[in-house]
Amino acid sequence: MPQLPIVAILGRPNVGKSTLVNKLTGSREAIVHDMPGITRDRLYQPAFWRDRDFLVVDTGGLVFDDDTEFLPLIREQAAVALAEASAAVFVVDGQLGVTAGDIEIADWLRRQSVPVFLAVNKCEAPDRGALQAAQFWELGLGEPFAVSGIHGTGTGDLLDAVLPHLPPVESLDEREEIRVAIVGRPNVGKSSLLNALSGMTRAIVSPISGTTRDAVDWTVERNGQSYRIIDTAGIRKKKNVDYGPEFFGVGRAFKAIRRADVVLLVLDAIDGVTDQDLKLAGRIKDDGRAAVLVLNKWDAIEKDSNTIYTFEREIRARLHFMDWAEAIFASAQSGQRVGKILDLVDVAAAEHRRRVSTATINEVLQEATSWYTPPTNRQGRQGKIYYGTQVSSQPPTIALFVNDPLRFKDDYRRYIERQFREQLGFTGTPLRLIWRGKRAREAEPSSANRATKV
Repeated sequence: MPQLPIVAILGRPNVGKSTLVNKLTGSREAIVHDMPGITRDRLYQPAFWRDRDFLVVDTGGLVFDDDTEFLPLIREQAAVALAEASAAVFVVDGQLGVTAGDIEIADWLRRQSVPVFLAVNKCEAPDRGALQAAQFWELGLGEPFAVSGIHGTGTGDLLDAVLPHLPPVESLDEREEIRVAIVGRPNVGKSSLLNALSGMTRAIVSPISGTTRDAVDWTVERNGQSYRIIDTAGIRKKKNVDYGPEFFGVGRAFKAIRRADVVLLVLDAIDGVTDQDLKLAGRIKDDGRAAVLVLNKWDAIEKDSNTIYTFEREIRARLHFMDWAEAIFASAQSGQRVGKILDLVDVAAAEHRRRVSTATINEVLQEATSWYTPPTNRQGRQGKIYYGTQVSSQPPTIALFVNDPLRFKDDYRRYIERQFREQLGFTGTPLRLIWRGKRAREAEPSSANRATKV
């Protein structure tokens, strides 16, 4: 699938780049907060203007005279974004005026081969916007565009100027992409895994907890299939999360789970399955998402011939409610088994979207009830399953029509689900069973499925 043209958004910290990105893309994906350095990685979002589709990439605030904390890595990420962009938008603060930092960035941008457009942000006052923008002519980057990331003022004129510099997209593969969210606790190696899967330094990796704040996503192509892989902020216990960047990052992570087809739950092989991992797994299951368990840092474990089997037994015992999810022991740092992760994603995504005919469902039910008849209550009344049918997918959801749902206790319900999985698969995806009570006459199936009645 041809890559959409990219427009890179650059500038000093706290000039409103993320606010402008959200306005240009019509979303609220980029975290906006009145603190410098919120954005660190490259954040890509789809945008559309006139008759053109393109990507807008938000970058961290550029500071050239300071090498503390993440600033060198942010500069590296911005340079990569600029190298792959067809055009760049340099955002400055119209209320603050020209700063030494703006001049330094402008000098750097003039040495690049990408066309640069100057967006003077925070020009909310119509009578002052032109005056605020005019002072930025001295940067030598051409006409300054007075814009407001909050209200959208002037963004149309800016995009009209940018559009002619974007190459046309000849065609797009219509195959549906698979959305993959990478989630886990802080420092389990989520960003390293994104970099390994994408084959490039896509996200900043640091031993400092909380490095990733936004939901960082990237498209990977393999065998004609497109994957949108989303790295998320590490999710700590709720009581340990203060309001601010981490709070917003955790919110983005939960949103990424809900919009994913498949979730990679990254576990630390050194720590094993923690209580926080269990809570995250429960959230994935409750949201009905397909999943793959990735035991990262496997290269750091001293192993013998039985180690992997011991680890898997322990994981399955702790995550017994996700026994349908495949597990893989990998190392994002060394690349061990990383290539096999997308194979498991393919299977999970296909099963998550899968539909099974009513006839097949009732064949499974008929065999299951013949081996283990439904329970009888104290009054001697036996439970009856009239028939079943799949009512939705993502996740697969099967409605079972019975005489009285209360006669089917948890052990029998688990038995029926186990029979569906043994006979039909559904590897990698949760399976939802809805038990609906009906009188025998009401539950009489239509002529279309009468032959499949249990």
